Amino acid sequence: MPENQPTNQTEFVPLVNPPTYEIESHRYVHVVGSNVWVHDEPVDSEWDLHFLGMRGGHAMWGVDVPRGVDPADGAATDLFSYFGRASETDWLIAGRAVQIVEWARTHRFCGRCGTPTVQAPGERAMKCPACAMLAFPRLAPAMITLVTRGEGADQEALLARGVQFRAPMYSCLAGFVEPGETLEGAVIREVREEVGLEVTNVRYWGSQPWPFPHSLMLGFQAEYLSGEIVCDPSEIVDAQWYRRDALPSIPPGISIARKLIDAWLIND
Repeated sequence: MPENQPTNQTEFVPLVNPPTYEIESHRYVHVVGSNVWVHDEPVDSEWDLHFLGMRGGHAMWGVDVPRGVDPADGAATDLFSYFGRASETDWLIAGRAVQIVEWARTHRFCGRCGTPTVQAPGERAMKCPACAMLAFPRLAPAMITLVTRGEGADQEALLARGVQFRAPMYSCLAGFVEPGETLEGAVIREVREEVGLEVTNVRYWGSQPWPFPHSLMLGFQAEYLSGEIVCDPSEIVDAQWYRRDALPSIPPGISIARKLIDAWLIND
């Protein structure tokens, strides 16, 4: 098997440079603002291209569509909507395209000396030809945790409605990791800050790329230790304990929050 070649036609292998083996075809994720439109050809050969990786025998590219231009004639869609129209693999590829294109857009000049940057050969970085500073894609780690109390069929989960939520739903608590902080420490701090509770037995559960705009969501489970719910009004509208048989509106399947909740629902 040639180096880096996927073993099937649905597998996606992230890469910086195109492989040396023969490529069957190319697919182009045009990034229109922060929306995406997938096509078999780049609409304009002068637009910046970013190689994303291989999906089976197909090379996947991100295309930086200039501001004010819409090659899709209104057909481009945001990533939330694209989730329901594409497979999970294609959605992850589209999210990768949006993040890499936006990173390149915002790192055209060196942050140290102001010199125009160039793509560094062999790695995902923009390089300053004057001072050699490298700028890598930004990735913001964020924790999200499902807090539970009690045991067995009577166990409850803490769900909250955030100030920034698009819809009137309840989800897990989440927040960004701060410099010098462990992931477990971020869980304990965020729960304390957002709802005034102390938690223990913090356990890693799983992760999910979250391109809104450039996060990596790290899922945790934790157990209630002490305290009464006191919501931070700048972050949380409401937070309550819920039994499995009396849940409020919860997030859709696109999010790791839903996966955390679903895993808890079947683990009784």
